[in-house]
Amino acid sequence: MDNAGWHAQRRADKDSYRYFSRRHRGSDGQYVPEVVVGPLPHGQLSTQSPSDYASRPSNISSSAMHNIRLAEMPPAERAKAQRIPQMSPLLQFMVGPLLRYDTIDMNGVWHGAALIVTADAGSFYDPVPVLTYQWDPEEPTRTPNSPTSSTFSKYELSPHPADPHATTLLSREDVEKIGKDNEGGSKGCAATIDQTQRVIGQEIYVYSGRSGTFTFWRFPIRIQLGANELCIKYSINGGIQLSFCVPAFRQNMRWATYSCNGFSAGVNSDDFRGPGFKSGYDPMWVDLLQKHSQEPFHVLVGGGDQLYCDSVTREPELQDWVHAQTGPSKLAHSLTPEIAECIDRFLFNHYCASFRHGAFARANSSIPMLNMCDDHDPDDLQSCPIFQAIGARGYFFFLLFQCFINPYLDGLDDRPGRHPFKSLILGFQGPFVGLPSHSFLAPLGPNVHILMLDCRAERRKDRVCSDAQYRKMYDHIKQLPSSVEHLIVQLGIPIAYPRLVFLETALDSKLNPLISLGRNRTLGLSGLVNKFNSEAELLDDLNDHWTAKVHKKERNFFIQELQGIAKMKRLRITFLSGDVHCAAVGVLKTYTGGKNNVEVPPSVDFRYMINIVTSAIVNTPPPIAVIAMVSTLATKVHKTLHYAQTDETMMPLFTHEPNGTVRSKNKYIMGRRNWCAVRWDGRTGEVMFDLRVETEKGLGTSVGYEVRVPPPQWAPGP
Repeated sequence: MDNAGWHAQRRADKDSYRYFSRRHRGSDGQYVPEVVVGPLPHGQLSTQSPSDYASRPSNISSSAMHNIRLAEMPPAERAKAQRIPQMSPLLQFMVGPLLRYDTIDMNGVWHGAALIVTADAGSFYDPVPVLTYQWDPEEPTRTPNSPTSSTFSKYELSPHPADPHATTLLSREDVEKIGKDNEGGSKGCAATIDQTQRVIGQEIYVYSGRSGTFTFWRFPIRIQLGANELCIKYSINGGIQLSFCVPAFRQNMRWATYSCNGFSAGVNSDDFRGPGFKSGYDPMWVDLLQKHSQEPFHVLVGGGDQLYCDSVTREPELQDWVHAQTGPSKLAHSLTPEIAECIDRFLFNHYCASFRHGAFARANSSIPMLNMCDDHDPDDLQSCPIFQAIGARGYFFFLLFQCFINPYLDGLDDRPGRHPFKSLILGFQGPFVGLPSHSFLAPLGPNVHILMLDCRAERRKDRVCSDAQYRKMYDHIKQLPSSVEHLIVQLGIPIAYPRLVFLETALDSKLNPLISLGRNRTLGLSGLVNKFNSEAELLDDLNDHWTAKVHKKERNFFIQELQGIAKMKRLRITFLSGDVHCAAVGVLKTYTGGKNNVEVPPSVDFRYMINIVTSAIVNTPPPIAVIAMVSTLATKVHKTLHYAQTDETMMPLFTHEPNGTVRSKNKYIMGRRNWCAVRWDGRTGEVMFDLRVETEKGLGTSVGYEVRVPPPQWAPGP
């Protein structure tokens, strides 16, 4: 459950009034904003210096060996090996490069894109930015586990525009290559690459703010896949060279998935910062990058809450609205030009600051992303002009920064050849966001596809998706090739998860004394209510869930429709979710009538659908009492779908703590930070989900809990 705890709520409430009291206008008569970031430094030490990620003494040996190898080189080669590439012409980055995966077409061509945002005042656009990417079709991808490669130190982050002075450990092979003459016995790195493409940047949006204008550049990337996995090296205007990996043609991908990449209001991030880390944001991202260095991931799936935007309420222009005491007074606030500018300013600067920060920046520049927007119910204030503007602009910037889409430039037509991104499924416009839903159906190999279902854009308080969106999505699934055996359905919020019906009923009651005291800010209970509409904060979270009373009928119908498609298409369907800040596995399966009846084996059960829940990679787990309550409810038998011959349960996956200690209780919910590595087993046809759970808070290491999903072994048909 998305609950940071009592103390965090109290701190957030105090912070809220601190921002209200300290707001002031500058000499120009405008409010001084809370969040403004400048361009990334060029050729200078940035705020993310190598010392910020200094390794422990036990990890110094790899750096020492690296420096020894450099010291043995001739002066010219030694200088060349450490020189920071300079862009020509110069670009002043605000964020990027970011990578995005789209699809693989029938001809085996990989489609994706890169995105950068540049500050116009410090950049030169004659000629316009150019992305150069290179690969060698004959060279198998080398990973740090190969004999010729260097030892990877998990505390040393690779060079990035946000930190150009970070050092990469060179392999012996790389050191030997540097400075060699191309006609000599050993070729330099660039000489071994026989495929080079250059792409001119497409200007897709210009943000105009107080500090100037900033341009979004999109670079389409097309790669013909071949017999081997490929390491794609890329740079922009000849600057720092980065890389990512693509699979071989007809290879099922390795991928990673995560959610909740931020801290809730009131949480002290330093509590999650272990030795060797500057920030509590980094440890689990460094763990993910460590696994990526051993065996590269081809896709990074963002399952919701890639960015936390709660801090928009700190902006000075919004303080009168945030602190209005009643719902009607909030509804009466108009959306002034000053507030509209404030919303865009916050979103632009917050994205730039977050997506160029630390280990996360390394991940989104080295593993192509596939992202979805988290899904939460609107509340009674959604018709307020200010709230609508926050939602609409938030969705627009989500599409821009995370999907590389400007809907007003790229259009709203998803027919073949009409949109830059082939995996897009456009839905219909809901009542609040002002744009149609943007879902994505993308291949993760010939046997596995993923559906990123947009449950945000069309959402109402009593409805997650429209009937029309469901029909369009079902039609696309039915058209999947017969080779596809697994469909992963990414939903922001779990669909098979313990119910909290009794708590939902209690919090919804007008007679609940605690909520009444919270609305009156009595006895320090203001943290129990939502600052926007004074309803119970926990009830707001519960109403978001598919298992909430308002969504149960829609949920059950959705599950039954997918069961019918699974049976007809011979398709194993698996749900993937985040949001709740726990790791868990829900199970849907055929109901056989009781304990003594023989269950249908999962391999031949088309109703067998598990829900992998991985959350959060950064945020704090819920309080121990909440974890205990949810764990107790995980053993409860749910009869909601017995009429449809479907049973629901939770998988007792967590029989041991990460340190190996046996868990006598609570084998269903793991209240630690986590992410998930996923791969396809070519021997069995299973999809393997490896939930990577943090060993100790802030240490940046994890232990895996593996779940295997069998391929379908029933005959297709009605």
